[in-house]
Amino acid sequence: MKLKEEDFEVLRGPIESGRQSPGNLAFVLIIGIFLQALLYALEYFMAADSTIYPYKDEILTVHFWITVVLIGLSLIYAIPAGYKRSEKMQYLLSIIVTQNMSSIPFLIMSLFLIGKEGEGLIATQDSLLNFTFIILFIGLLVFLATFIRFYILLQKGHYRKGSKKGEIRGRFETTSYIPAATIAGIGIVFIIQYIARNSAIDDLNMMILIVGGILTFFVMLFILPEQLVIWYCKHRFKSFNFNERGYINKQQLN
Repeated sequence: MKLKEEDFEVLRGPIESGRQSPGNLAFVLIIGIFLQALLYALEYFMAADSTIYPYKDEILTVHFWITVVLIGLSLIYAIPAGYKRSEKMQYLLSIIVTQNMSSIPFLIMSLFLIGKEGEGLIATQDSLLNFTFIILFIGLLVFLATFIRFYILLQKGHYRKGSKKGEIRGRFETTSYIPAATIAGIGIVFIIQYIARNSAIDDLNMMILIVGGILTFFVMLFILPEQLVIWYCKHRFKSFNFNERGYINKQQLN
């Protein structure tokens, strides 16, 4: 079944309210410039120090250049001359920047901290690498489960105008979170067990920091499908975009 514009109408709410206007996204990109730089500094000077995590230097180098490129693009698309030329590119950039300041650094820091050298460290480089692959696989499952849930909601018309009201929809959405939440919960249990058995960490606060960092990675994957769908709508429907004067374009629904 081919989805029509009216099937995505609720998703236009943040755009119509102005929360995701080009001007507001430009402000997010500016804030992101400083946050990305700060998080990379923490990643480099705090988490990467005295860790046995494999390919640490290569990861830091790749992430450094990704961050530099994103900061450069953020400077371009944070000014009217930039985002007025391509609002769609600005929105895609805001998605990537959001992931790079709310997800990826916390995952990298958590993985580095698990491999921190110290008395009681049992984990090897191979086990840390296997642990990372498992975390990434769990993240992929969370993303797929959320994406499938989102698509089912769209097909059933739960994102049409007026459809968010009502107790029936509320119950449906609550139960539809269960698969992704269950996968993430299993992942958290696995993480805690791995840290307790293999790392040198005996500080509860540090363990909470690590688990929280990886949980943040899962949460950002949970919201990623909706961001990508809105970006898709910007390509397909004019009513998801602003005109040159900064007003939302109105278009007759299909």
